[in-house]
Amino acid sequence: MTLTLYNTLTRRQEPFETVEPGKVKMYYCGVTVYDYCHLGHARACIVWDVVRRYLQFIGYEVRYIQNFTDIDDKILNRACVEHSSMEAVADRFIKAYFEDMARLGIKEADEYPRATHTMNGIQRLIHELENKGFAYPADGDVYYAVRQFAEYGKLSGRKLEDMQAGKSDRVNVEDPEYQKKKDPFDFALWKAAKPGEPAWESPWGAGRPGWHIECSAMVRDRLGDTIDIHAGGADLIFPHHENEIAQSEAVTGKPLARYWLHNGMVKVDGEKMSKSLGNFTTIRDLLDRGVDPMAVRLFVLTAQYRTPIDFTDEAIAAATNGWHTIKEGLLFGYQYGKQLGVGSGEWGVGTASLLPETVERFQESVNNDFNFPGGLTVLFELAKELRREGNILVHEGKTETSPEELQQQWQTLVTLAGVLGLEAEIEAEIHTSSGFSDAEIEARIQQRQEARIAKNFAESDRIRDELQAEGITLIDSRDGTRWHRN
Repeated sequence: MTLTLYNTLTRRQEPFETVEPGKVKMYYCGVTVYDYCHLGHARACIVWDVVRRYLQFIGYEVRYIQNFTDIDDKILNRACVEHSSMEAVADRFIKAYFEDMARLGIKEADEYPRATHTMNGIQRLIHELENKGFAYPADGDVYYAVRQFAEYGKLSGRKLEDMQAGKSDRVNVEDPEYQKKKDPFDFALWKAAKPGEPAWESPWGAGRPGWHIECSAMVRDRLGDTIDIHAGGADLIFPHHENEIAQSEAVTGKPLARYWLHNGMVKVDGEKMSKSLGNFTTIRDLLDRGVDPMAVRLFVLTAQYRTPIDFTDEAIAAATNGWHTIKEGLLFGYQYGKQLGVGSGEWGVGTASLLPETVERFQESVNNDFNFPGGLTVLFELAKELRREGNILVHEGKTETSPEELQQQWQTLVTLAGVLGLEAEIEAEIHTSSGFSDAEIEARIQQRQEARIAKNFAESDRIRDELQAEGITLIDSRDGTRWHRN
C-alpha cells in the first residue's frame, strides 16, 4: 500500500517519496496572531495534526514546524486601537492559540518560529536575492522583481499576461508604493519604517519584512533548502505560497517543497465566514457553548480535506452523535474489560495485538490522499460492534464474541482513533456518563414521541426529565428530536 498525495504544484496525485528515506520535513503556514482563532483555523490545524500523526503511525520520523506571523499590519492596527504594542498583542494571541489547540487535542509542533525571531535569516535571504538580481532597493523598501523568475505562477497556474489584463483599472498610480516599483507585479520584501511603527535595522534602513519573505526564511532556517511537505489553506496558494517559491528557489536553485498540500475552506450555512456577515465563530466561542472538541475533530475529518466544508448546526449535531458512537466503543474496554476477564482481568492500551485486516483497510483508505472519511468508516464499524456487544453483555450477562477477540477489536479501535486524534476522557466518562447506550436513548425518544401523540404529556415530560437527569439533553425541532450528552 503506497501513500499517494494530491500535489497542488503538479495538479495530480503522486506516490509519496521523501527527500531522506524514512524522514519527513513538514511546514505548516500558521496563524497571524492578531485575534482569536476561528473555525477555519480549527480545520487547518486539525487536518495537519492528523496528517502528521498518520505519517508517524506508518513509520516516518516527522519534523513538524509551524510558524507564527507576529509582524503584520493587522497586529499593528490592533495594537494602536488598544494603545498597546505589536509584541504584546502577538504574545496574548499566541497564548490564546495554545489554549484553543490544547482543547482540540492538537499535538504541539516541534518548533514554532516567529518572524521577529528570524530577522537575521530574513535579511540574509533578501540580501542574496538582491545579489542574484531578483530584488532591488527603492527608497528604503526592497522589492522582488517578479519577471526575473521565469517559473512564476507554476503553483497557482496563473500567468502574468492574464493577470495584466484589467490590472490598470485596479491600481492607484498615485500610491507612493506603486511609484517605487519597477513593475506592478513586484512585491515588497522589506518595508521602510513609518513614524511610530516598530522597526528593525537593516542594510536598507530601519523597517520590517514583508509577509512572504518571513515564511521563506523560517522554512530555510529550520528545515533547509528543500522540504517534503509544505501545507496550508487553499487561500494561501496565491500570492503567498507562489511568492515563497519565487523567493526561495531563486536563491537555492532547488525546489522549496516536493509536495504542496492545501486544505479547503470553511463556510457557515453556505456562506463565507466573515465578521461583516455576523457568522464569524471562534474556536473558544464554539467550545464554550458546550460542543465537544472531539465532535469538532470528527466534523472536520468527515470531509475530504481538500474540499470546502459547511459548518451548520445540523452538521455539528450529526458529528456529536457520531462521536458518542465512537466514544462508547473507546470506553468499552474500561467499562467491561474486568468483567470479561481476559488475561489478568484488566484491559489496558497495548495489552492486545491489533486486527491486521482492519488496520490494512484503514491504511488502504487513508493512503489515498489522506482519505480520513474512509478511515472513519472503519472506526465506526468497530465502535458499533463493541456497542452492540456491550448491550448484550448488560442485558444477558455474556457476549456473542469471545473476550479475546473483543479485546483485539477494542485495542484496534483505540489505536486507530488515536491516529485521528479522537480520544475519550476515560475517568470523567466512566464516572459521569449516562448508563444509556445510544440505542436505549433512541428507544426512549420514540416512547416519548408516542406519548406526545397520545397527548400523554405527563409521560412525555417524565421521559425528558429522566434523560436530563442522566446528562442527556433533547432538542425538538420541525425535523424531529435531536439529542446530545452534556
